[in-house]
Amino acid sequence: MTTSRKTPGYPAASRAVRYLSARWPEAPRVGIVLGSGLGGAWADLRCLKRIPWSSIPGFPRPSVAGHGGVLDLGFWADVPVAVLAGRVHLYEGYGPGQVVFPARVLALAGIRSFVATCAAGGIAPRATPGSLMVFSDHLNFQGQNPLAGVHEQRWGARFVDMTRAYDPSLRRQMLEAARSLGLKCFEGVYAALLGPSYETPAEIRALRILGAAAVGMSTVPEVMAAHQMGVRALAVAIITNRAAGLSPKTLSHQEVLETGQVASRNLARLIDAVMPALAQEGE
Repeated sequence: MTTSRKTPGYPAASRAVRYLSARWPEAPRVGIVLGSGLGGAWADLRCLKRIPWSSIPGFPRPSVAGHGGVLDLGFWADVPVAVLAGRVHLYEGYGPGQVVFPARVLALAGIRSFVATCAAGGIAPRATPGSLMVFSDHLNFQGQNPLAGVHEQRWGARFVDMTRAYDPSLRRQMLEAARSLGLKCFEGVYAALLGPSYETPAEIRALRILGAAAVGMSTVPEVMAAHQMGVRALAVAIITNRAAGLSPKTLSHQEVLETGQVASRNLARLIDAVMPALAQEGE
């Protein structure tokens, strides 16, 4: 597909917020983005308004299977939430500012916490298909940074400390909830690569040496943008396959979608358990 390289700025994000608030006046407290194949098992969400991304000013349009391009506004338990069904990626031809634009709009709309979910390939021995990984940190090998370029002060500081990009308190509570629910869940470092080709076995060996437990093609830009804007961020990956060279199987997007659909219910249970903490003000 051909995409515009024009980066939507703060005025465009403000227009998008006004568009959304005119259709659902309840300010969301929690923003959630659903990764590949993860949009089908969210029964705990009581959706009151479903808006296609194509209708929202400035929003990009996903082109990848498993990314619906819909914004659901509603309640999870009693918490007002905004759920982004799908995302766009750098490998689709979008620029970093376009990739993070939906997350920035939710931050401007008032969310207190941002939960990014994704599918990922497992590198660490415990990162087996169907397991869940809470991000402790990341390695950004995508070659781009959404905070680079002309500085817009209204997004936040120019130089951002990424030490606590993944909120320690929310991570701890999610891991405790996973233990209580008996879910196979661990904490690890996520390596973000550009894609869309899967990694080579040699690249996976290098990432393992560098400490990566899982690998994927998303999530990091959105977390960086949310963190810059002062929103607490939490990221969780469903391990959908073993990474290149660690399994005799040929890697495929269909496997990613199928495993993600099966395991997404466990991820929904996990988010349900930590929703009260997500809705609170940060420490």
